[in-house]
Amino acid sequence: MRQDFSGFGGGGQPASSRGMTLLVTAGVALLLVAFVLLNSYTVIEAGTRGVLKNFGQIVGVLGEGLHFRAPFISAVTLVDVKTQRYESNATAASRDLQIVSTQVVLNYRPDPALVDNLVREIGPEYERRVVDPAVQEALKAATAQFTAEELITKRPQVSAAIRDVLESRLSVRGIVVESVAITDFNFSEEFRRAIEAKQVAEQDALRAQNELRRAQIEAQQQVARAEAEATARLEVARAEAEALRLQREVISPALLQLRFIERWDGILPRFMGGGNDGGVFPMFMIPAEELSAPAATTPRPTPTPAP
Repeated sequence: MRQDFSGFGGGGQPASSRGMTLLVTAGVALLLVAFVLLNSYTVIEAGTRGVLKNFGQIVGVLGEGLHFRAPFISAVTLVDVKTQRYESNATAASRDLQIVSTQVVLNYRPDPALVDNLVREIGPEYERRVVDPAVQEALKAATAQFTAEELITKRPQVSAAIRDVLESRLSVRGIVVESVAITDFNFSEEFRRAIEAKQVAEQDALRAQNELRRAQIEAQQQVARAEAEATARLEVARAEAEALRLQREVISPALLQLRFIERWDGILPRFMGGGNDGGVFPMFMIPAEELSAPAATTPRPTPTPAP
């Protein structure tokens, strides 16, 4: 019996099966090529650096943009170098042994020129391994330098002390400290009550000082008014005394006699006082014209001789 093998190839495989195998092989090859091409370059976004590794060894740092690399050999670890915000809480004792809970916000960024050392020495989890312990230590060290009251009244100095500790700890790790802000202080209830009592006492003392100052000012005003009035009276007295002195200098006996003559109506008084006993004696009313006329000469009588 005769069989027909015209639908098979030379190897006894059908032509359709051979074509499918070729198609699958070509697809796999294209996928491999695409995979190789995709792993032959990397894109570094803005604000990011790429740490290039060949077989796990760091060989360089890639900046922003498109970069080609050897596929299956090299790998890239991305590091964000933009400003990052880290918030932390810490409880510590102040210089006067008050328990203080401090909340601080740290703004930092990895140094772009040192990201290779950061990845080599610490790894991608540098915030948990380095930043957080440094913040905790800085908060405790700075809090111990101030009293509980100074933590409130000298907040800028406290922030500066925290920043100094952080910079000394993080700069050697390739991390740049940009700013430190203290957002909250929490004290014990007993300390808060003591602060409130002190504030009330200070307000009472200030009010008493203001009242004392007002009383002193009022007393000074009264003294000033009394001195002004006394000065005014003294000036009036001086003026009156000066007027009397001038009158005494101007008035003389001749002037008084002249003023008397000017005011005399020509009539002599009926009585005149005098003598040591203060008595009065009558006087004759002599007309003025007789006083002014020359006196008549009356001959003296010749005495009669005695017999």
